[in-house]
Amino acid sequence: MNAWHAGRNAITFDSAGVSLKGNLFLPPNFDPARRYPGVVVGGTWTSVKEQMSDRYAERLAQRGCVTLDYDFRNYGESGGEPRQYESPALKIEDNRNAVTYLASLPFVDPERIGALGICASAGYMSGTVAGDARVKSLALVAPWLHDAALVRAIYGGEEGVQHRLALADAARRNFNATGEVDYVPACDPNNPDAAMPFPLDFYLNPARGALPQWTNRFAVMAWRDWLEFDGVQYGAQLRVPLLIVHSEAAAVPDGAKAYFAAVTAPKDIFWTQGEQLDFYDQEPQVSKSVEAVHAHFERTL
Repeated sequence: MNAWHAGRNAITFDSAGVSLKGNLFLPPNFDPARRYPGVVVGGTWTSVKEQMSDRYAERLAQRGCVTLDYDFRNYGESGGEPRQYESPALKIEDNRNAVTYLASLPFVDPERIGALGICASAGYMSGTVAGDARVKSLALVAPWLHDAALVRAIYGGEEGVQHRLALADAARRNFNATGEVDYVPACDPNNPDAAMPFPLDFYLNPARGALPQWTNRFAVMAWRDWLEFDGVQYGAQLRVPLLIVHSEAAAVPDGAKAYFAAVTAPKDIFWTQGEQLDFYDQEPQVSKSVEAVHAHFERTL
């Protein structure tokens, strides 16, 4: 039995037979006899909980929510193979099992569960909410949301997309034949085949996101999973209140706009300032985002 306490609590839950490790953040003056709103928080692609989702989960808990963030399967402290395999479908399944875990806690009101997706988890959380009526509200911070057209605009047109798909398929064949996983760096400005071949300070700076818990590696066969995932489609499927926090200078604002335009549920979008990586760990972007997200959940949960 857990000895729950305010602040960070290490937890473990099951997702389709895979053991996932996470943090449950409880509000100040936590009272186990109360029922609190609960929020599942997810971070960027390739990330672990310590990089950005912990930060958001902890701050929302300080404002009165019970928050859960965790390492998706194949990442961080969680189980799952192949390691560093980015699968939107599996991450959506993990999110649904995270909702199940959160709803099972006696001090969480199962009728007041929300979801927060940061960057790529905007698509993963949207896919979760679209198929799970237990989630009553959705917030997206600096959402990376792409469809087939945006994928081609981002990844060098049809030629660039086909190049990555060919690499993915070759890596998949090798894996099926030998069990070996082909990897490239997740972030490396000197490697054009890296998942992020750019000088991104967040992922390269140990004072920011280049933490010991994170492995700078990307399973090449995951390119097909990622490039063929359509996060924009979920806007039309959304049936719960939505908040988007974004910046024109951040990643893929056109994807957020297309998604938002398709939403028929109550919705709001807060355009602020900052580049994409600022929303992970920099001020004032984090504080502004947390304040907006908390206000959204207070209204809708």
